[in-house]
Amino acid sequence: MLTLASTFISFYSLSQAVKFLPIGLAYAIWTGIGAIGVTFVGIFFLGETLSFLKLSCIFLIILGIVGLKFG
Repeated sequence: MLTLASTFISFYSLSQAVKFLPIGLAYAIWTGIGAIGVTFVGIFFLGETLSFLKLSCIFLIILGIVGLKFG
């Protein structure tokens, strides 16, 4: 039930975001939050290691989203 509720909230939030943002930017933010969020869940709750490479990739995801916004 938690997964279904989270999925509904996620898609609803995306549908609201596209009212104010271009679809490409809204989707990039949505997927970026998911990718970064799952990475941090793995690190903080599942014992995965935090490396310079992972932090660099997270930074690149954020940089890509910012680039879409201002590009």
